[in-house]
Amino acid sequence: MMSSQRPSFVSESVTNGQRKRFSSGSPDCPHLHKKFCRHSDIMENQKLANFSVAPNGVNKTTVLGKKQGTEKKILSIKNFKERNQSAVDHVAESWQFLQEAVVAIQESRKLRDNLTQEDLYRYVDNLITQQDPSRLYFDLRELTERHIKSRLNQFLSGTSDRLTFLRQLNDCWTHHCHQMKMVCNIFLALDRGYVLQNAHVSSIWDMGLELFRQHILEEVVVENRCVDGLLMMIEKERSGETIDRSLVKSLLRMLSSLQVYHKIFESKFLVATEQLYLREGQRLTQDRDVPQYLLHVDKRLNEENNRVLHYLDMSTKRQLIYCVEKQLLSEHKTFLLQKGLDSLLDQNRRRDLALIYQLFARIKGGLEDLCTHFNAYIKSYGKTIVINPEKDKSMVQELLDFKDKMDGIVTECFTSSDKFVLALKEAFEHFINQRLNKPAELIAKFVDSKLRAGNKEATEDELERLLDKIMVLFRFIHGKDVFEAFYKKDLAKRLLVGKSASVDAEKSMLSKLKQECGPGFTSKLEGMFKDMELSKDIMLAFKQNSHLGSTPIELNVNILTMGYWPNYPLMEVNMPPEMVHYQQIFTKFYLAKHCNRKLQWQPTLGHCVLKAAFPLGPKELQVSLFQALVLLLFNKADILSLADIASGTNIEDGELRRTLQSLACGKARVVQKSPRSKDINDEDKFIYNKEFTNQLFRIRINQIQMKETSEEQQQTEERVFQDRQYQIDAAIVRIMKMRKVLPHNLLITELYNQLKFPVKPADLKKRIESLIDRDYMERDKDNPNTYNYVA
Repeated sequence: MMSSQRPSFVSESVTNGQRKRFSSGSPDCPHLHKKFCRHSDIMENQKLANFSVAPNGVNKTTVLGKKQGTEKKILSIKNFKERNQSAVDHVAESWQFLQEAVVAIQESRKLRDNLTQEDLYRYVDNLITQQDPSRLYFDLRELTERHIKSRLNQFLSGTSDRLTFLRQLNDCWTHHCHQMKMVCNIFLALDRGYVLQNAHVSSIWDMGLELFRQHILEEVVVENRCVDGLLMMIEKERSGETIDRSLVKSLLRMLSSLQVYHKIFESKFLVATEQLYLREGQRLTQDRDVPQYLLHVDKRLNEENNRVLHYLDMSTKRQLIYCVEKQLLSEHKTFLLQKGLDSLLDQNRRRDLALIYQLFARIKGGLEDLCTHFNAYIKSYGKTIVINPEKDKSMVQELLDFKDKMDGIVTECFTSSDKFVLALKEAFEHFINQRLNKPAELIAKFVDSKLRAGNKEATEDELERLLDKIMVLFRFIHGKDVFEAFYKKDLAKRLLVGKSASVDAEKSMLSKLKQECGPGFTSKLEGMFKDMELSKDIMLAFKQNSHLGSTPIELNVNILTMGYWPNYPLMEVNMPPEMVHYQQIFTKFYLAKHCNRKLQWQPTLGHCVLKAAFPLGPKELQVSLFQALVLLLFNKADILSLADIASGTNIEDGELRRTLQSLACGKARVVQKSPRSKDINDEDKFIYNKEFTNQLFRIRINQIQMKETSEEQQQTEERVFQDRQYQIDAAIVRIMKMRKVLPHNLLITELYNQLKFPVKPADLKKRIESLIDRDYMERDKDNPNTYNYVA
């Protein structure tokens, strides 16, 4: 724009509301803002576009209606004359204006009225053009440094309190940032032209920050008072006081901007935090119970998270939260688990349990320790239910309730974590087998009580859900053969006495057992159902083909396959001639169809309906066959002795006493006993109760058959024990036949892997000795601890 060879032209531009004239050849042009000179270039190009300049400087034009070259018109273009003025004066003048403006900004004064920001831009551009830009950068740095040093004295007096000092420092920092923004705007051309081209030179903004840090914040007194004041305010907030968060936020942003946040503040802040929570954790674990302490820890963690969000640097979050977790949780986790977890589980405080899970998930090894203590609690609590014989009647229901409770805690509080689910399963399997055989027996009896016809406590859907829960307990049992034995015995009673609540429920339970243990486990149980269905068909054919005529007696017989049903003791009893006659007719009918079979009558589980004519009204009595035989004797006499009844019925003594006890000592006393007592003695007399009455017409008094005697229980246990002996023998022979030669320890290990019920090493050793005695195997001659199979 300064070239003297450029043609002169005149353009007009409006600046600050006044119209001025500028000439491109004028010496004043260097003082103008760049946009004016560019505008002049544009107008120059526009005017030159109307001419075609020849190489000799003469324009050639064509006149309309005349041939080219007939007339020539010459236009000469000359430059304005330049006025000589010293460039040095302009540099000094420009810096004087800029220095005055910077000082005015630093002192928060207004600029001179005739000095606009556009003029300042122009002065900066002039100085960059006419001198080395580094000179201007150095002068500006020196001016800024002198101002910052002048602000230091106000912080060295030490008379103000911490809060006042922080506010003064924050005001100084805020004003400095505002001033540097304005200075950066004015010297924008220097930033873009000089600083960007020199990587070793800081920007004007960074230069201002560096000088502030160097001359104010790195002063020992200022630094210490600043950090101490910030720590004091944060400590006050932690103690519950309200502080000026915006002030703390501004000062911490200042430290981050000056790149001293981590160096002078963060380390001291974390040390103070660690000491605070160390003392707090030691104090509160003694003063508060576990739920209150956990709530306090959760509150502290939320507070520190909010602190990071509001004013702390995000880089501090990880170390800060770790410090809180370490001092309030990690250092006290064993104490919290030992002191509080058991009580929380006992009281089913699920909200607190969910909180302890969330908190322990934060610390290393926290969930593992929580899971270990959870497992130990279940084992300890469950063992008290299983081991105590006094709780046998309520054991299964307590186990179901306990399992529901623990399942709910794992689901709701421990987010169904796999490790907690496995811990729950392992704990139940451990404690439920601490008492051999009994839990399996009691679970079978519990199922029997729920599947009886008298159970009206639940709907079909509720009963189905209950059976599913029972199957969960069943899976934990090692001695499933004990369950099978007792379940089989009880199922037989339900089917034969007609006390099953629902055939669908029975078959549903059978399906669950089959799915769990395989078809071999339920084959005999399924055979029992088949026998009952075949018996119905046989009885239908018997009633259609027999010639019983019109008789008051109705006979119903169940044909049982001996291998499917429990073994019942043979008992010959004296039955009325009418019953004997009907038995003979049925035997003849059945053997006619199945000539190669043998019928053996079992009166043990027989039942009858008797029509009784009492003076106060007729009744129908649902009784067992043994009860019916006893009552029929009173048709001949009103008073009978124990000996008379025994000779008349030929019922086994123990069974007879139980039968008389049910008739004379139960709720429906159709027979009276003299003398009155609960026990049946040899001298007792039994009297027909003429005054018997009841609100019901049909009265059920045959529940005695559903009750298990101690002899029955003992027989079932002995049968299970004997079956286990056979299974052990079979397993030993099977292993030895395959291996031929096997050391004792390996044989024991193989047996443990194959047997599905708990067994002691001593029992296995006895069975091995028994097989050696029976020549199934022998000891090796060279090594007594090795066995050889005998083919």
